[in-house]
Amino acid sequence: MKNLNYGVIGNCKSAALVSETGSIEWLCLPQFDSSSVFAKILDDQKGGSFEVLPLHGEKIDQCYVPHTNILVTRFTCSDGVFELHDFMPRYREENTGSYYIPPDIVRYFRYISGEPELVIRYQPRLEYARHPTRHVIEEDYIKSVTEKGPYDSLYLYSGFDLQAILKETPVKLSKDNFCLLSYNQKLLKQTVRRSYLKLERTKVYWLNWSERTTSYKKYNEIIIRSSLTLKMLSFDKSGAILAALTTSLPETAGEERNWDYRFCWIRDASMVVKIMNTLGHHRMAKRYLNFIMDILPDKDEKIQIMYGIRGEKKLTEYELPHLSGYENSVPVRIGNAAYKQKQNDIYGILLDVILQHFELFSDTLEHSEELWTIVRNIIKVVETNWKKPDRGIWEIRSENKHFTFSKVLCWVAVDRAVRIAELLKRTLYVRPWSDLRDEIKADIHRHAWSETKKSFTQAYGADDLDASVLLMETYGFISAEDQRFVDTVLAVQKDLEYNGLMYRYKNRDDFGIPKSAFTICSFWLTNSLYKIGRKKEAVEKFRTLLQYANHLGLYSEDLDFETKRMLGNFPQAYSHLALIETALTISNEELTEEEEIKEFIF
Repeated sequence: MKNLNYGVIGNCKSAALVSETGSIEWLCLPQFDSSSVFAKILDDQKGGSFEVLPLHGEKIDQCYVPHTNILVTRFTCSDGVFELHDFMPRYREENTGSYYIPPDIVRYFRYISGEPELVIRYQPRLEYARHPTRHVIEEDYIKSVTEKGPYDSLYLYSGFDLQAILKETPVKLSKDNFCLLSYNQKLLKQTVRRSYLKLERTKVYWLNWSERTTSYKKYNEIIIRSSLTLKMLSFDKSGAILAALTTSLPETAGEERNWDYRFCWIRDASMVVKIMNTLGHHRMAKRYLNFIMDILPDKDEKIQIMYGIRGEKKLTEYELPHLSGYENSVPVRIGNAAYKQKQNDIYGILLDVILQHFELFSDTLEHSEELWTIVRNIIKVVETNWKKPDRGIWEIRSENKHFTFSKVLCWVAVDRAVRIAELLKRTLYVRPWSDLRDEIKADIHRHAWSETKKSFTQAYGADDLDASVLLMETYGFISAEDQRFVDTVLAVQKDLEYNGLMYRYKNRDDFGIPKSAFTICSFWLTNSLYKIGRKKEAVEKFRTLLQYANHLGLYSEDLDFETKRMLGNFPQAYSHLALIETALTISNEELTEEEEIKEFIF
């Protein structure tokens, strides 16, 4: 039984998963959504990997260089000690001022002691391993090329003997060395010194980035690690933010809830941007809004729930039947048919970010006018659609319903539009939009509340509960002191919590009854409990949830209720943004003795 004990390295162009033993087992080049170079995580035999195998290994330790995305795997062997520093270069070039972010991985071997003997197992499998990959030594590199299908190639430079790498012959390490993997053929000679300079420059970049992150007295290291992870999920070229780095890691092992998450969901990305703005990373937020303006150039442009990372609108879903899947969980999917779905919650979450932007920044007139046009167009869509059913936040594929969360987020859209209109002194819009806001709110209270359950329910007219209604307070629809919200939190906890973790919902969907815990929902519950006054319970839950991260503090989409092992795509933006939000909530104040007594009585 596997756990997702991987580190992530990336440079905002692509990223790789590195196992706890230093094996690269997932990498797509040249960009996040390109075909895979290594995909052992999806097929142990066919997928391909890049491994470092000491012949006399005794112990392996792994950590990040603090406040960076440089991963260090330390090998303690009976014949010596060395470290593997894995990273993807990212730093500002002195001459041009632009960022150097090549589709490269550098594996820097730092010699510590002795003369450790090791094997380098280099097995790229290009184009999702559909066809064999051939390797040839040319000049000072190994070139790997596809033998059939679309042409693709890859280059490996190293200070180690290239024949020894291809033949998996043992080599000895007596000084620093390197391997550099690139999608492009290099124009300059690659040396240990050049790799070391890239390592140090990349380290400086990430240290400077972390230094600009707002610091907190409590949980600061956890917040920084999650922030660094979210930064790696941003695509530098467009400003898009990915939901996760992987495809088809199953929500439940052996089943078919396997999806490609290497795309930009408007909802997920907007949530990430709001929290990154809060942490002081305003450039990331501005780039994302530029992405939104680029994909919505015309007034009648329909907003999709998700886009490709370069703004692609068609994300055709297909399967790779030749891959066995993570723990034999098939199918392995590329693309995502959910792009065709209608989800009315995206409008509120996007306008929430746009409001935050207007409150934080004074912008150019042109930029402000473009955003104001988007605001008005979104409200036209909300006016037309808020009474209609949709597929909801969880992307139910088989049925449209009047989901409560979608209705609440329609209310959020109009509420934020009213506040933006007031900020911009567009008084003509304030009254009609305020009336629409009141109408939606009254409708939700009338149709989404269940006296039987003493809770807001998943959908109008249903008694099923849903973790998403816990966000009603977060978005300002209802106060934490309102008895209806207090009752909802307790009802949802009673109905959906199991073994200390949360279901999204428990009613049957397209694939039956869900069997794993959705990580973000457990953080939502913790956040809500704190806000309704159950502070001690919330703090204890939060500390427990922190123990379910992997050895590097990273989270996937799901957790197994029994074993607590991670499942689903990895690392998951949703999980990390919710972790940050919860950490900020419970780090704001200490729990006093008087509050502990009140909570015990409650």
